[in-house]
Amino acid sequence: MRSLLSTILVFTTAFFYAQTKISGNIKDASGIPIAGANVYLDGTYDGSSSNDTGAFIFYTEETEQQTLIISFLSFENFTLTADVATMKALEIKLREDVNSLGSVMLNAGSFAAGDNSEASVLKPLDIVTTAGAAGDYIGAFQTLPGTSTVAEDGRLFVRGGDADEANVYIDGLRVFQPYNATANNIPTRGRFSPFLFKGTTFSTGGYSAEYGDALSSVLLLNTIDQPDQEKTEFQVINVGLGMGNTQKWKNNSLSINAFYSNLKPYQEIISQRVDWIKPFESLSGEAVYRHQFKNGLLKVYGGLNYTNFQLIQEDINTPEGFNFELTNRNLYMNASYKGDLGNDWSINTGASIANDDSDIIISETDVDDMDNSVHLKVKVRKRFSNRFKLSFGVEQFLGDFTEDVDSPDFETFHTSYQNNSTATFAESSIFFNKKLAMKIGVRGTHNQLLESTKIAPRVSLAYKTSETSQVSFAYGDFYQTPQQEILKYTTLLDPKKSSHYLFNYLFQHKGRTLRAEAYYKKYDQLVKYNTSMPMFDSDYMSSGDGYATGLDLYWRDNTSIKNLEYWTSYSYLDTERDYQNFTESATPNFATAHNISFVSKYWIKDWKSMVGATYNFASGRPYDDPNTTTFMDKKTKAYQALNMNWAYLISPQKVLFFSVSNVLGTDNIFNYQYANTPNATGNFDRQTIRPAADRFFIVGFFWTISDDKTDNQLDNL
Repeated sequence: MRSLLSTILVFTTAFFYAQTKISGNIKDASGIPIAGANVYLDGTYDGSSSNDTGAFIFYTEETEQQTLIISFLSFENFTLTADVATMKALEIKLREDVNSLGSVMLNAGSFAAGDNSEASVLKPLDIVTTAGAAGDYIGAFQTLPGTSTVAEDGRLFVRGGDADEANVYIDGLRVFQPYNATANNIPTRGRFSPFLFKGTTFSTGGYSAEYGDALSSVLLLNTIDQPDQEKTEFQVINVGLGMGNTQKWKNNSLSINAFYSNLKPYQEIISQRVDWIKPFESLSGEAVYRHQFKNGLLKVYGGLNYTNFQLIQEDINTPEGFNFELTNRNLYMNASYKGDLGNDWSINTGASIANDDSDIIISETDVDDMDNSVHLKVKVRKRFSNRFKLSFGVEQFLGDFTEDVDSPDFETFHTSYQNNSTATFAESSIFFNKKLAMKIGVRGTHNQLLESTKIAPRVSLAYKTSETSQVSFAYGDFYQTPQQEILKYTTLLDPKKSSHYLFNYLFQHKGRTLRAEAYYKKYDQLVKYNTSMPMFDSDYMSSGDGYATGLDLYWRDNTSIKNLEYWTSYSYLDTERDYQNFTESATPNFATAHNISFVSKYWIKDWKSMVGATYNFASGRPYDDPNTTTFMDKKTKAYQALNMNWAYLISPQKVLFFSVSNVLGTDNIFNYQYANTPNATGNFDRQTIRPAADRFFIVGFFWTISDDKTDNQLDNL
């Protein structure tokens, strides 16, 4: 027995002497021990875990150079390649994984939306369920802070900027005509169906160096990468008919969507203030094709829109009004590819093309506009580590515009120009730790038409103040080419400029979001002219300037009250500018000092219904009264509208929808038009600019046929 014990002892001692001891201690950056960290030699089964004091110890038969790996949740992996004989009494400090849940986010100036965004504040479904938006993605974004209510226009007006200062992108590629063609004081809509998009990012300022040629805002729309199932959708609405279909096969999928709209039957029932000769009629179609490669995704998007209408436009200087007729055809296509190049390199590239043809008749004047635009883009991204990422790229814009005007009052007028520009950009994201991060970038643009080269720096900094809150700051310079109505008469101008300064506070916890952002925006090199409107004989200068400053507040709550989801926003805006034909610096007509929106959606399970309500308020808008001596010193009365909708689930895939805007029939006044000459008493007469109708009704039926037999176009039901 004694001999057996001696033999076991000898073998055990020999076994351990044949192995190498690996030991050490693991702590975080603050020196606090990390218990439970996984410690092992790469490619072997040899390893252990750290104890409560952060210590670890294990033995290995491996010799010479090996790789030791230490991993723990929310920390970056630690690796050490050395001779195993030297791996004794190691003192190891793990660094926080800055990409883990709860890390700081660089989001000053941006509202991100979508399933993959931790800062989600407006989901894609909100676009079709927000009362008053009437299924228009632009209408839904007008309930967010930073926007001004300009109901007779319909486009996005952001933080003291006019609608031309906001650009729209699909899958990172520029959309050159994002709105339907329309007439003065007749609100437009976005051209695109919300059902084809998975998420959006709405930047109200300080946006990435990747985007340019916009002074105030960019709206980024991303199409669905891969649909989850095949389905067919039908929409029958009192103002039109629509359908969509999605097919999948192997690594491919195709989604199509079409809608026909005709307001004539509706307007024959609901009286209008507009004298329509041929009510608004449009036909639109969209398609997205996707192909999944081994290391990348190709998407091809195409949209075609045809619009036609005719009306008698009211004008105080023409008592009988004047004939206005418009026929517009718009084609937009883009192709984008994003893929993995290996070794932490990735690429996003693509091209978009747009052709917009408008035939406009104003009384006896015929205007033919043709606008062709192209956007080419390549962006490359390198992830050096979780803490440092770099992206850079180049893009080319090509524009070709022609206009022919035939009028009995003058000979045929022809104008054309080519607006081509080249831009490069570079931007890095630096995460110092889970609490502090910075993004710094620069954009350079050369515009051949204006013979101008501009460099625009961008920087943002974010600090996480607690597990649920953070603060951030952003600064950036932005340039934009003067608009088409100017360039068709002169190109001897500079790009317009704005500089943004933003300070943001964000709180998120258990379905609740609070966002507060203060900003200051300075304008330079705005276009001025010496006539009532841009004309071929006007004098043009890039001498205008201005500012916009304000505070935006946003609160969203999805959890406090069962089945109730709501958000509210408030914007304060102080802005003045000296531009266009202004005689002095003043607040433009589209800007309102106070904007309030309250949006609510309540799910009633027993009724199989969703009931929604939206209340919009905007303080009075300034206007100029020529009967007074002070420029732009008058204001309209405040704008108010209560909108409501109701969606009823007939069966799992059939939804009945009803919506009414301005339920209370509030008499809203947008502006006044004054006569060009005084009357017999020496005063200038005026007429009121009001909506075509006080209320707008929508009754619709939505039917989905899908593989799972439960999916519908209002998923929350």
